[in-house]
Amino acid sequence: MSILTRITRKVEKLKEQYFPLTEFDSETLPWIDKPNPDIEKFLKKNPPRFTVPYDMGEKLKDWEKNGYTVLENIIPEDLIDNFWNDFQELVHHPEKYDLNVRIDLDEFLPNQQRNIKEFPREALLGKFVKINDFHNSSVAGKKLMTHPAIVAFLEAIFNQQVVVMQSLIFMYGSQQPTHQDYPWVTAKIPSHLAAAWIAMEDIKIDSGPLYYYIGSHKMPKFNFGTGILHRADSTKSPLEFADYLDSTCKALNYPRETLLIKRGDVLIWHAALAHGGSVITNPEQTRKSFVCHYSTAQALPVHRNKVSEVPVSQNYNGVLIYNNPGLPQSEDVLK
Repeated sequence: MSILTRITRKVEKLKEQYFPLTEFDSETLPWIDKPNPDIEKFLKKNPPRFTVPYDMGEKLKDWEKNGYTVLENIIPEDLIDNFWNDFQELVHHPEKYDLNVRIDLDEFLPNQQRNIKEFPREALLGKFVKINDFHNSSVAGKKLMTHPAIVAFLEAIFNQQVVVMQSLIFMYGSQQPTHQDYPWVTAKIPSHLAAAWIAMEDIKIDSGPLYYYIGSHKMPKFNFGTGILHRADSTKSPLEFADYLDSTCKALNYPRETLLIKRGDVLIWHAALAHGGSVITNPEQTRKSFVCHYSTAQALPVHRNKVSEVPVSQNYNGVLIYNNPGLPQSEDVLK
């Protein structure tokens, strides 16, 4: 890393510490988040690179107004099957792989995130499990998260090169309190963030489905005492954040909607959409899903875990996917 780069990053850290953001920076906002975006004009100038099976203009209007859109029936069955077969191979033979996994059960305190080899196999097949960044190991995962119909929409909202930031696999509902993604999944530009929920099965009402507040991406930002991003020295807690979101959404009359999409559908949502996991009313009902977070090359020019290193990247349909610098031996082991 050059001296100039080190100085620049030092300045950025000092600025973040002493002048924390209290709102997204208006200068770096994606075009569609700026006041009165002209969607029709944008699409005339920037038509999608891929032919898509949906009306791009209508989906962008949904995004601008509601903070999310659903792309119905866009993922082919074989792509889902190939990816889920890779996942089954992983959880049934964890001793063969290196991967970070989090299991939110008290029995694994104080270190609930570990290498997959350190968890008992039965726990990996149970509840409260989050498989982190499996796309680095699975070529099928890379292909799934960069399906042309997803890429076309992400390129439209960002109007920049898209970068994969992270991914999570869920077998069961998370029951996570209401939150927004940008305080936790952070790049250099917090507004350059979007997420995709790729349904691996039809989502049932008793599985603890995702819920979200329609239009909440436009609500005033929460201040953790350190600005809009959560840090180690923040004076406000995640539960206070959840209480703020629930009460403010109610006060602003943002409707709460439950996500019951079908296998092969994709929900794409805004960095600031307030959402969470509903209560699971049937403990045996799965909620199989692949959740992916994306940013831009401008906001995430390096791998988030090793910002001082030049990343090794792969290109899938024009999207950059950084190899995991912490587990190079695991890259593309499932092909």
